[in-house]
Amino acid sequence: MHKHDDFDWLLEQEIPHLRRYAMALCGHDAEADDLVQDCLERALRKRCLWLRQGRLRSWLFRMLYRVYLNRRRDQRHERAHLSLDGLALEPAQAATQLPHAECLDMLLALRHLPEEQRSAILLIALEDLSYEEAAWVLRVPIGTLRSRIARGRAALRSLCEPSVQATAPVVLRRVK
Repeated sequence: MHKHDDFDWLLEQEIPHLRRYAMALCGHDAEADDLVQDCLERALRKRCLWLRQGRLRSWLFRMLYRVYLNRRRDQRHERAHLSLDGLALEPAQAATQLPHAECLDMLLALRHLPEEQRSAILLIALEDLSYEEAAWVLRVPIGTLRSRIARGRAALRSLCEPSVQATAPVVLRRVK
């Protein structure tokens, strides 16, 4: 197998993991797909920078996370010009199945975490990276990663307590 073919095959094997992580970061299919596409394009352009030291997945997650942060920074500038006139408040509907509702509650709780805590928890809990790999992806010392995970887990516990969930969340939808 040719060296580039080997890289392409390895890259292809990581796409489901990249998509799952992007979906957890973004929450929207189209946005996650765009994020993965940008990451894959960057990986193919910069394939010579992966020195085959460590896991390709960690290298790709780091790249995907950087692309995600860059997009968020750019979107903040765009959001300053958006109007709230076209939005209507509608109560969210409760799920009929308890496990499904619990998953949705956890996803909503994750969305309320600060970006740094959410990213750390997703890499460890969802993507099963080691603490060392996750710290490398996020470009932080391992102690900082452990701190973010501990604070994030504590925040998730408090957000998921039944007393906190007494009120239904409000969902913003664009009025057409």
